[in-house]
Amino acid sequence: MSAVVEFEKVVAVAGSFPVLTGLDLRVAQGEVVLLRGENGAGKTSFLRSCAGLISVSSGDAHVLGFDMRVDRRAPRRYIGLLGHENNLYRDLWVREHVEFRAAAVGAAESDTDAALLRVGVPKQLWSVPIGSLSAGQRRKVAIASLVVGRPRLWLLDEPHASLDSESRENLDVILAEASQLGATIIFASHESPPTNGIASRVITMGGGRVLEDSGAS
Repeated sequence: MSAVVEFEKVVAVAGSFPVLTGLDLRVAQGEVVLLRGENGAGKTSFLRSCAGLISVSSGDAHVLGFDMRVDRRAPRRYIGLLGHENNLYRDLWVREHVEFRAAAVGAAESDTDAALLRVGVPKQLWSVPIGSLSAGQRRKVAIASLVVGRPRLWLLDEPHASLDSESRENLDVILAEASQLGATIIFASHESPPTNGIASRVITMGGGRVLEDSGAS
């Protein structure tokens, strides 16, 4: 399978602190990769580097075929990022927010409704301001915003945070379905055991580099 993410000897610095320290990592199309490691291991920094939010200082970094040292914004339209923070417009209604994301990627109006229903947001909440929702409900809206965009690369940081057990299982099914359709998924999680075994590969990070890779040859 073709590589979606190719990092070779990548160094990245946030402020004056090195967050990736010679990272070597290749992820193929359709893989579901779980990142493990302690806080500060580099998991979030790797996800943010893939999304072009952290610049690469040295090494070779390609995402979806784009050279991240040349133009780290170029692949963003093909990427769905779910961080620790949901980054929602709290004054917008639920449906308005997902509709905004749908319009940005050229999705149909019906795709907005389908995404909200798919992640389990009941219709009675669609016309409610996001700021009035619970943490779990806001997480579902953030996930719906990813679903409607149909990204080629999903980058998820603790995606099950604030979700109940039923919603976590539903998210796992959504991710598995996206992978079967050719999307690549990389997510960081502290859960044990993580996500009902949907990951085809587990990578342990530490000190800004890979310590162990279950998919390494």
